[in-house]
Amino acid sequence: MQPLSVNHSNVRVVKSDLGKKVWVIHCLSAVSSLHLKYQLEPTLGVVRGRALKASRTSSTSQAHSGDSSTNPSGLEHTYATQAGPDRLAELPVKRDTPEGVRSQVMGYARDMLSYGLPRSHVVNFLVDSQFARCIYYDRSLILESKLLNLKYKKDRLIFAKMVKHIGDMSLEDLGFSPSLEANFIRDPASLMKLEKPAAEEFPSSRILTSLEGSSFTFPYQNNQTRTVRLKRVIFRSNGVIGRGTMVIRVTCACRHCPRDACDWQAKKLVLKLSFPSATRVSELIFMDRCKQLAQGEHAWVMNHLPDIIWSFDIPFPTASPQDALSNEFGVTYEKRVMRGVIQEELKPLSYLQTAKQCAQVFYDVFQCHHWVWKYPEILHRDISQGNIMVRSKNGTIYGVLNDWDLATWLNNDRDGPTSLFRTGTKPYMAHEQQSVHWRGPHRYRHDMESLFYVMVLFACIYSSPREKVPNFENQEFRFEEWHRKDDEFLRDKKSSVVHAAPFRPPVSPFFDGFLLWLNRLQRHLQRGFNDLAYSINEEVTEEDNLPPFDMETLGGHFSCEQIAMILHMFNNEQLTTHDLEWQNILEPLSRK
Repeated sequence: MQPLSVNHSNVRVVKSDLGKKVWVIHCLSAVSSLHLKYQLEPTLGVVRGRALKASRTSSTSQAHSGDSSTNPSGLEHTYATQAGPDRLAELPVKRDTPEGVRSQVMGYARDMLSYGLPRSHVVNFLVDSQFARCIYYDRSLILESKLLNLKYKKDRLIFAKMVKHIGDMSLEDLGFSPSLEANFIRDPASLMKLEKPAAEEFPSSRILTSLEGSSFTFPYQNNQTRTVRLKRVIFRSNGVIGRGTMVIRVTCACRHCPRDACDWQAKKLVLKLSFPSATRVSELIFMDRCKQLAQGEHAWVMNHLPDIIWSFDIPFPTASPQDALSNEFGVTYEKRVMRGVIQEELKPLSYLQTAKQCAQVFYDVFQCHHWVWKYPEILHRDISQGNIMVRSKNGTIYGVLNDWDLATWLNNDRDGPTSLFRTGTKPYMAHEQQSVHWRGPHRYRHDMESLFYVMVLFACIYSSPREKVPNFENQEFRFEEWHRKDDEFLRDKKSSVVHAAPFRPPVSPFFDGFLLWLNRLQRHLQRGFNDLAYSINEEVTEEDNLPPFDMETLGGHFSCEQIAMILHMFNNEQLTTHDLEWQNILEPLSRK
């Protein structure tokens, strides 16, 4: 098998419309640059290439396989100049433009990676009139072939070979995991849908998007394997670059389990599949460390952490495109693994009934986050609405801080994120992190700012934990837009929130009690950032003898103590404080 070889003069780092970095192999001119000679090995799952100097018989030279052309056609020139990688970041206005077609094809790749079976990569073809490209998408990059002009015999032959070899690929070569045994793989005849589909439905669409009844086998203890039966998918991420998380309800399907004595039988379990960076620490390791320290007076915290039963990694084989690309690009390519986590199923925030329950859940999450930061010294780094869950136990509701797959040990975070990209969920990230100039480190207060945005959006966008506000049209704070905008937009809007005077978030009547919380938290953020700006702008001389500004707490304005003082009371009622240390601090204040 020949290794992938790419000439780096034809590789640029660009930003896609999804807000992530992608690699694009872009070959515009055989005269001024190198082009790829395709090996087309089906085992790779992507068009392999060896960089060669352009010959005079290349598709963009004057002579090509018996055809002659002194200049590229107008449309070919348009593709070469308008659809370059630097334009990929721009969302097209019209789909009948080169960049519009590119974004449309990227949308198809996104759907293939986000729906249906779990998948590590896909290969698409972009064909427009007489021009064609092969485009490879995985969770870390996008690769484009050179532009083929089907007017020429040589390019038509290359295109035909590409289609032929991709058609000959195995399911694993096409990005499907061999650990998954889907229904239609066991029984291909099930793809034939005999009944007439609904007008809005594609044939076989239900079969291909449903995983129910499929099985997944993974590495288990003592070099054994274990199998689960897949049920309903309860969460899918939507995107190309990133972890591609999928959460599925599962039941044990192992034949070796004793009859009526399976250790997982009585538990409601989910399987979380994702493609994190290979350097990421598994959630199970973080949670095992928490369990070691959650003894005695600290045992309360286990009610607020996920119960992870098992975790496994399935690395990509040496013949995979991911391995070849990692060898080619080195550390600039984020090498990933398929990671699975078996854990207890938790309930979403929509399970809650009252505003006070919501407040207690947010306060629980604050307490849990602080304990994990202080004792095991772990920083979560991805506070979002989707990661705040609910556990109902013996009639009591507990807030749970879930999804620790972007967490880090505190002593490892001083050099910035281990991923090539910022960590966090965009609508809830601290606004500093969404600056193009931010280089870290990720601080405790960044997670607390994220918690603030979670509460702001939840109280303003929702009329109750289960329903959104109909026709949300607040002109000052259009929070519903935050879920579909880029970093620059979000940084600007969050900065407006932080510096608003006065801050009047349009909370729904159900969440009126949150208004005091939000106003007080916003004032602390505002004062902290005002003091930070002053400390940066003020020229401090040696005679001033002033202490350095405390970046961890924004000069003491946004510390864990300040936040606890706000969150332990809701609507003049004291919430449950679980940590004995916090009880001793807060209870005297509550009696004043």
